[in-house]
Amino acid sequence: MSALPPGWTTRRPTLDDVPRILELVHASDIAAVGEPDFSADEVRAELTGPNTDMSRDSWLAFDAEGGLAGWAYPRNPSGRARDFVEVYVWPGRGLPAQRPLLDLIMARMAERAAELGHDPYTVRAGAIPNETGYIEALTAAGFVFRKQHARMRLSLDGVPAPAPEPPPGVTIRPVRSSDEAEMRRFHAIIEEAFLDSDHPLTDYAGWRRQFEADTVVSFDEWLVAEADGEPAGVLQSADPGDEGDEAWVRYLAVLGSYRRRGIGAALLRHAFAVYAAKGRPQVGLGVDMANPTEAARLYRKVGMIPLYRANVYQTTISAARVRPLATPSGLGGGAGH
Repeated sequence: MSALPPGWTTRRPTLDDVPRILELVHASDIAAVGEPDFSADEVRAELTGPNTDMSRDSWLAFDAEGGLAGWAYPRNPSGRARDFVEVYVWPGRGLPAQRPLLDLIMARMAERAAELGHDPYTVRAGAIPNETGYIEALTAAGFVFRKQHARMRLSLDGVPAPAPEPPPGVTIRPVRSSDEAEMRRFHAIIEEAFLDSDHPLTDYAGWRRQFEADTVVSFDEWLVAEADGEPAGVLQSADPGDEGDEAWVRYLAVLGSYRRRGIGAALLRHAFAVYAAKGRPQVGLGVDMANPTEAARLYRKVGMIPLYRANVYQTTISAARVRPLATPSGLGGGAGH
């Protein structure tokens, strides 16, 4: 395993570290894509989400002067046989922490595989194409390029309310969040619509844990489209968080038998009108460029433009045998990224 420079240390994060972590992530985002793309709520969610224990799964790295240099953490809310690792470092001065943190989180991946009962275990990581050093580190760790994601955005300035009329025979309304049967159907539509994609399946309980971990859940922004009286598609929004003002489309799902009827575009335009009426200045989402439904084309059709693209890399590992995780020289005890 790679070692940190002399005097550098690691420890586990706590929620008291959220402001410092956010400052680190914003610096990394600005260097990579030109603007910050993370909120404090999102940092807290990553530290405390389903199947995440910050006392075991995440690390902070500090330079010899005590400055926060890096953060590493995993993400597998479904508990299935695929994890996602993130390693953020402060641009420039934090680079010495990049490979040691990646080594630590990958050793933890083998343990998580065993704990979650998966062998082999797929691990993914993302990198902006200009992050050449991190891409080299991922390649050296056995990762190979898998696909690209795009981060898309639309200004809501001038978006009218109410929303345009949907296609004939289609109605759009907010989800009835207090109706358990409807919520289960909402989730089932997401899972069924993404069966032909690379989206990892999540059971109903796991899906609920994901959105219930959000600080605020605005169900008036969750939409159901019915075609001829039958549920045909859904749109699930994510709240912008404590300091963000950008609306976010977490899932857009239309059942296969109802596609090519304008339902996806109608759901998006209805959501845009709801967001705009609340004073949100813009809306964003992420799209898998390998999605067989050509979702990116739909998002462009409704006016969204790509801000940047991110590469997705993947490797497969074996589950660890039960043994304590060795701490590499220079990484110190305790917790850290």
